[in-house]
Amino acid sequence: MENAIQDWRGRAYRVGPVPSDRPRMFWLAWASMAAIAPLQYGYAALLTRDRAMLVPLAAWIVCQAAGALVRGNPRASLGAGAALTSTGLAALWYGPAWLPLSLYAVLGGLGAGLVYRACGDVVAAWHPERPATRVGLATGAFGYGALPVLAWAGLFPAALPWAWPAWAAVAAAVIGAAALRLRMPPPLWWPDTVDPRAHALDAAVLRRTPGAVRDFSLAQALKTRELPVLAAILVCAGAVSIADVVIVAALAGGAAGAGVLALLVGLNGAGRAVAMRCSERLGRKAVLAVVLALLTLGQLLLAGFAATGAPLALWTGALFAGLGGGAFYPLLASLVRDLFGAAGTGRIHAVVYSAKAAAGLLAVALAWLALTPPEPFSGRTALALLIAAALAALPAVAATRLRAPGLPATIPV
Repeated sequence: MENAIQDWRGRAYRVGPVPSDRPRMFWLAWASMAAIAPLQYGYAALLTRDRAMLVPLAAWIVCQAAGALVRGNPRASLGAGAALTSTGLAALWYGPAWLPLSLYAVLGGLGAGLVYRACGDVVAAWHPERPATRVGLATGAFGYGALPVLAWAGLFPAALPWAWPAWAAVAAAVIGAAALRLRMPPPLWWPDTVDPRAHALDAAVLRRTPGAVRDFSLAQALKTRELPVLAAILVCAGAVSIADVVIVAALAGGAAGAGVLALLVGLNGAGRAVAMRCSERLGRKAVLAVVLALLTLGQLLLAGFAATGAPLALWTGALFAGLGGGAFYPLLASLVRDLFGAAGTGRIHAVVYSAKAAAGLLAVALAWLALTPPEPFSGRTALALLIAAALAALPAVAATRLRAPGLPATIPV
C-alpha cells in the first residue's frame, strides 16, 4: 500500500499533518448531536404523560435506528438530516394529531439516525488515536442537548408548543452548517503528532483496551457470539434508559420535578464522556459492568420512591439512572472497535445500534405499565421499575464475559 506504514498487527496507516480545522469539525458534530436531542429526550420528558403519546415515541426510535443503518457521504446525510429533523420538530407545534405525530416519528426519526451515524463516523475518523473518547464526548450532546427545551418548559410552561418550531430552526441552522463543512479524512489517515507503531505497542493500551485480533467484515462479525451479545446488552439497557425519562417525568412534579428531569437527562449525556475516560484506565468491559450496575441501582431507588414517595429516593435514583442511562452507548461502540477491528467498525456498530428499535418497543411497554392509572404512586409503577432493574442487571454479567473473537479458547482475556 503506497505511502502507508504498518504496525505489528499488520494494520496500515497513512501518516499526515493534522488540519487546522479538525477541532471545528468536532464541534460541528457535537452541536449537531445536541440539535437532535429534543427529538428523543425532550419528547419523552415533556409529551408522554398521556399513554397514547408513547406510540409515536416508539415509532420514532424504530425509525432512528433504521436511519442509523444508512451509510453515505456525511455531507449528504447531514443535509438530509437537517431537513428531516427540523420538519419532525416543527410538526410537534401542531399538537397531538395523527399527521404531525407521524411526521415527527418517521421524518424526525430517520433524520436523527442519519445525523447520529454521520457525526459519529466523522469524529471517529478524524481522531483515530482516541476514537472512543472523542465519540463519547460528541454523543454526550445527544443527551444533555435536550436541556434547553426542558428549561423552556420549566420557565414558560404555557409557551411549550412554541419551543418545537424554535428548536427546529436551530436544528436546521446547526446541522445545515455542519453539512457544508464536515468531511472525512483520507483513507487510513493518521495524525503525524502520534507514532502509530508506538501507539499500537503501548503496554497500557494493550492491557486495558486490547485491540481486535484482526479486522472483521460485517459478515464475519455476524457469525460470532459477541455481536448478538452486544446487541442484547443495548436492547436491555436502552429500554431502561428510555423508559426512565418517561417514568421520572410522570413521577416528579412542580419545580423540583423539572430539576430531577434535568439531572437525569444531563447526566445521561455527561456520563458518556466520564465513562469513556474511565474505560481507558480500567478497561471497557469492567466500566460497562459498573455502568449497568449503576443503572440497576437507579431503578431500585426509583421503585422505592414510587412505593413510598421519599424525595431522597427520587433524586438519588435519577442520579444513578442518569449516570448509567447513556454511558453504555459509547462503551458498546468502542467494544465493537476493540473486538472486531477498525476497518468495519461503522457497519458493524450500525447493526448493533439498530437493536435500539427493539429497545424502544420494550421501553414503551415498561412506560405503558408504569403510567397505568392510578398514578404517580402505585404498585404498577414500582413493578415496572423492578422489571427495569432486572433488565439492567442481566447484561452486567454478560459484559464481563466478552472476549475477542479469533483468540484460542485457552488464552485468558
